[in-house]
Amino acid sequence: MDLRYWLQEAVTTNEDWTAGFSTYSRHPSLRVDDARFAAAFETFSERLKDNYPFFHPRYAGQMLKPPHPAAVVGYLTAMLINPNNHALDGGPATAQMEREAVQQLATMFGYDTHLGHLTTSGTIANLEALFVARELHPGKGVAYSTEAHYTHGRMCGVLGVEGHPVPVDDGGRMDLDALEKLLRTGRIGTVVLTAGTTALGAVEPIHEALALRERYGLRIHVDAAYGGFFTLLAGADGPEGLPAAPWRAIAQCDSIVVDPHKHGLQPYGCGAVLFRDPSVGRFYLHDSPYTYFTSDDLHLGEISLECSRAGAAAAALWLTFQLLPPTRDGLGQVLAAGRRAATRWADLIEKSEHLELYQPPELDIVSYFPITEPLTLSRVDEAAGRILQAGMTDPADPVFLSTLRIGADRLTARHPKLVADTDGARILRSVLMKPESEGYVEHLHHRLEQLARA
Repeated sequence: MDLRYWLQEAVTTNEDWTAGFSTYSRHPSLRVDDARFAAAFETFSERLKDNYPFFHPRYAGQMLKPPHPAAVVGYLTAMLINPNNHALDGGPATAQMEREAVQQLATMFGYDTHLGHLTTSGTIANLEALFVARELHPGKGVAYSTEAHYTHGRMCGVLGVEGHPVPVDDGGRMDLDALEKLLRTGRIGTVVLTAGTTALGAVEPIHEALALRERYGLRIHVDAAYGGFFTLLAGADGPEGLPAAPWRAIAQCDSIVVDPHKHGLQPYGCGAVLFRDPSVGRFYLHDSPYTYFTSDDLHLGEISLECSRAGAAAAALWLTFQLLPPTRDGLGQVLAAGRRAATRWADLIEKSEHLELYQPPELDIVSYFPITEPLTLSRVDEAAGRILQAGMTDPADPVFLSTLRIGADRLTARHPKLVADTDGARILRSVLMKPESEGYVEHLHHRLEQLARA
């Protein structure tokens, strides 16, 4: 796909459309001299170079990668119009694209019926899910694991709802025995389960928690912001295949959040929230006497806490899904490459004399630590910090990682040979969400062994 060509086509398409209306003169207050713009753009472009190479497989740090070219072209083309998907009056075309793209997401998760829309982030999507949960269970709290995204504790504070962190097992997944003990108090109305924690990519036991919902009359919300698209690999053969049970169970849960701006190849910000029961739309009712005037159909702003939202985000997702739909043969192949890269690197680490796997990757996040002498938490922490810094600052062959701090109890439970001389340690964490990582993972491993030996 020739990005330069299609970006020019985006401009041309906009010019052709605008030519259908009467001509007018741009106001002089908006005019900018080309020389002034050139000077500003030169400074701008230089400042943008102060970034890590998110596009390159040598960047295996945070959950960052560029959007697909189709998303870039779709976003730019619609952005030149600048529709607002709050109301059909603000973006009739992109509002319909949003409905169609969100329907594809609902189908991906197995929802037969749904109410849903895009949001500017997973944070806002989770806020909406917890807002509805509060309205349905007034006075009840929300339970989430200690490995859940900090969004949930923060949004409980925003909503005036009591949040209850639940301990996790050695794999970083919610401990259902601890959860049930909390549920017996009668204080919980909603349980948040995470399909792909941001720390380790752990998938919590959604299928097992469904029985608790029936027993205690709960709502179950699935935060699949990071891992949601991996449902496309549930039950697949080969190293990329995932156990089907927790993913299939999502279709029975009450609400879901997923972030297309992560594995959906979209630019920031593009989150999504889905509700299984469309009748929850009643909690969004509001009066806007000047907004909804061109159609009696439901406007997206009538089922959203947000008001103005970029129609360009919907256009980008819709165009991407035309080419790489959220199916196993479409977008699933992109995720499969990252998943294979993670399992391949885990195999290499398990054979290494210098690195040790912290735990097997469930999705595409690999966690590991350097083998030190002596093998104490303080030495591991020191070595992990050194490797992180040395890798980023090497001008010849840089590698970009991230670290994850884990408490001593969990570290020594999984790796008893570690000596707990401090209360925790940083380990190394690599996110292989770019499919190009599959062809680069041997180099990453070789480079990490070099850094660990130094």
